[in-house]
Amino acid sequence: MTAVDPDREKLAEFLVRLRGEPRMPPALFKAVETVPRRLFLPAGIDDPYENRSAPIACGETMPGALFAVRLVAALEPEPEQRILEIGTGSGYVTALMARIVGHVTTFERYRRLLKGASQRFRELGISNVTPIFEDGREGFASGSPYHRIIVHSAFPAPPKQFLEQLSPHASLICAIGPGDGEQVLVRLRKVGTRFEREDLGPVRYQAIAFGKADVL
Repeated sequence: MTAVDPDREKLAEFLVRLRGEPRMPPALFKAVETVPRRLFLPAGIDDPYENRSAPIACGETMPGALFAVRLVAALEPEPEQRILEIGTGSGYVTALMARIVGHVTTFERYRRLLKGASQRFRELGISNVTPIFEDGREGFASGSPYHRIIVHSAFPAPPKQFLEQLSPHASLICAIGPGDGEQVLVRLRKVGTRFEREDLGPVRYQAIAFGKADVL
């Protein structure tokens, strides 16, 4: 007897919902289908595709399903692109991006999170991700230029340290605002030596952290 995937119906419902989302690239639908979100979640969650953040190791959280997919869509990912990600977390967003683009370099300051995410990538046969155990707050100049950069943290102002690491007309997504106050998720497009800003909506992110975690 063939085993039945208990999440198959929930995935189908989620994909129907995604079809109503604006500017959702077809490759992202395929990525959602082929990256089982359950693999990245802690035990005990009934619906892996609910749009609710979930706790993960090291006191961190991962975004809800719809928010995670919207993040990737906002990056406007395309084949052959090179992406820099700061904050691997569970690795779910990383895996979605890796199914679409050429290569993802992802930084994580918690060794335990990076180890867990790396194991999931291997289980899924994802080989175009380079995980690095560092905070990544200054980017990764030796691997630049990048077509896209995504930072899962908040900065008090647009982080200009990433400008030189972006290709011309490339973009960066991060949150702007105080670590304990109102923040806005923004898409910053590189135009010459400056950023053009587009606000994507309010968020609550942690402030960008400094250094690798000593214990975890």
